[in-house]
Amino acid sequence: MGENKKRMLAGDWYIADDEELLAATVRRAKLCELYNAASTAPADQRRNLLKQLIGELGEDVRIRPPFQCDYGTYISIGARTFVNFGAVFLDAAPITIGEDVQIGPNVQLLTPTHELDPVRRREGWEKGEPITIGDNVWLGGGVIVCPGVTIGADTVVGAGSVVTRDLPAGVLAVGNPARVVRSLR
Repeated sequence: MGENKKRMLAGDWYIADDEELLAATVRRAKLCELYNAASTAPADQRRNLLKQLIGELGEDVRIRPPFQCDYGTYISIGARTFVNFGAVFLDAAPITIGEDVQIGPNVQLLTPTHELDPVRRREGWEKGEPITIGDNVWLGGGVIVCPGVTIGADTVVGAGSVVTRDLPAGVLAVGNPARVVRSLR
């Protein structure tokens, strides 16, 4: 494993377009293309493609195509989770999704963050901050989850919300930025 990839996996600043990482994205692009084209294929064939793409895949996970990710190998999805059409999971850092999670259409889970310094940003420096989604969470359509966010179990995030900070378990959060509006317990 190259130094750049080690820095990425450690959550340090790295260059996103080095040879090793580009090769991993080519692998991911091929698998995503095959998966997205297999929407009418038998369930076992689609599951086999997902097992090759996703790092850890629980039982009875359903992902409706089209689906896109950066690498796939840094994504963990718990059992019985449902991901609707148009999901984008940028996994420059780990994305951990619990069991029985419902993810609406066009949801984005974005672990990469970029330099604020314009010179370093032009040079391609970025780093990833992990995202964790607890068990039985529901992310409404079009939700964006930003780098470094943890969403507690049993929480609901309303459609179109942008989650910039951690959310506790068992709440309803809405808006941009998402704010807790009430407890669900």
